[in-house]
Amino acid sequence: MIISHESLSQKYFELNLGIFLISIVALLALVSVFYTPYDINAMSIAERDLPPSLKHLAGTDRFGRDIFSRLMVGSRFTLTTAILTVAISSFFGTLLGLISGYIGGLLDEVIMRIVDAVTSFPGILTALIIVTVLDYGKYTIILALCIMFIPSFTRVARMGVLQYKESEFVRYYRTFGASHARILFVHILPNLRAMILSSVVIGLSNAILAESSMSYLGLGIQPPAPSWGWMLGEAQNTIFRSPWYAVSTGFIIVITIAGFNFAGEGMRKIWK
Repeated sequence: MIISHESLSQKYFELNLGIFLISIVALLALVSVFYTPYDINAMSIAERDLPPSLKHLAGTDRFGRDIFSRLMVGSRFTLTTAILTVAISSFFGTLLGLISGYIGGLLDEVIMRIVDAVTSFPGILTALIIVTVLDYGKYTIILALCIMFIPSFTRVARMGVLQYKESEFVRYYRTFGASHARILFVHILPNLRAMILSSVVIGLSNAILAESSMSYLGLGIQPPAPSWGWMLGEAQNTIFRSPWYAVSTGFIIVITIAGFNFAGEGMRKIWK
């Protein structure tokens, strides 16, 4: 009985840790809508490159702007981009995977070959090409990241459908005349809920990393919006003079990605 209790505690540890880290960042994003310690665009020559203190919790940058305030607002932009990206890509990716796996045949072959073609290129490279061709901006990067993430959700959903479409309960409903749409969306899809949800949570961490990487290269969310990736790129120029800028920005990116990874892995272990 003790072993069972310890095993249950271990299963929930990652999930609880992930939720805790995500909650911290989500709280910063929520509070930033109503309040920040300083104006994120207010510059002060007298307060340039100040180290962390009670007045400026994460210090100031080379323009004298409060880093902590900018990180708070940046969390809002980064999380919004990640959530929209994963919401759109999971919807279309899951739909494609369900149809592909259930119908099979030529349609399955065509969809999966397109997915293979997209995934044959490095994801960041694909996103870079799309953003460069279209234009820089928040909505462009969401489109680019969606194209990058749809194949992974398509594969997850297709794998789940292949697992269930010939099962006994599906044959039962098929025998009694249930339509293909009802079988697929009412009876099969709910059984994939845990698998898809854990993929969504882990996808959020990947989306944040991808958005930060794009912004770091100057192809993501553009100033004056304080994106974490853009801030990290700025911090690189002053890393020896004011290392706290890079450390604080990198730290919040790491704990956010770690939070979603822990939560996703925790869900997968609990529901498997």
